[in-house]
Amino acid sequence: MSEGIHRSHPDIVKRLKRAQGHLAAVLSMFEAHRPCVDLAQQLHAVESAISSAKRELIHDHIEHCLSDTAETGTAEAGGNSLAELKQLAKYL
Repeated sequence: MSEGIHRSHPDIVKRLKRAQGHLAAVLSMFEAHRPCVDLAQQLHAVESAISSAKRELIHDHIEHCLSDTAETGTAEAGGNSLAELKQLAKYL
């Protein structure tokens, strides 16, 4: 795969499109003055879908970085991977 695209990206895009559909439904529910419990439940579903997509992206990237470092076996690659992992950690 190319540098910026991992195997998991198409699945992540599907999850995000599903979340986008759920969010559109939530907006319609607000306009229809649906009960707060229903709104909260649907917002929770949107939040869970987005969190799941983020987690998958981060896990895939960590795996990708670690396998690249193991394949190259260089200290420089390891340092770059470590820096990226530190950047990703703030989003966990």
